[in-house]
Amino acid sequence: MNDSHHNIDTFWQDYLASLPEEHRAGMRIPEAWAFGRGTEMADELGGLVVSGIKQATTSLPWEFEVEGSQLPKPGDLSIILDGKGEPLCLIETVEVRVMPFNQVDERFAYDEGEGDRSLKYWRDAHWHFFGVTCQEIGRELTEEMPVVCERFKLVWPAT
Repeated sequence: MNDSHHNIDTFWQDYLASLPEEHRAGMRIPEAWAFGRGTEMADELGGLVVSGIKQATTSLPWEFEVEGSQLPKPGDLSIILDGKGEPLCLIETVEVRVMPFNQVDERFAYDEGEGDRSLKYWRDAHWHFFGVTCQEIGRELTEEMPVVCERFKLVWPAT
């Protein structure tokens, strides 16, 4: 077992130990993942989550299709990793909506917590980010493409 997996397991066990015993039954370790693409982005966005600034994220439903995984749903837990693969925190999905890219609103952009938190910043940053992703998975980048808008809450910070 490499160190990051050991640290993720330890992080999960520490979280479970913080819960009343009756709440631990049947809980399985959630998926562990990092925001964005690359070490720097994972550190930056993960830090925004830990600080409480970032409370939402956007992805392409096509990515889930390619990976053969399900869209997130309310109640899902995720362990958020930094750029080195170390656990930063545990989040819980509280809302998921799929909508066209051009219908994401200012409130959601603000809740994503990135840049100056404006809709313009959100659109520019995500247009570029999704452009790379679309190229990788063979999809067309359009204003009407569907995006998964996920809101989450911070459940457990790493200590």
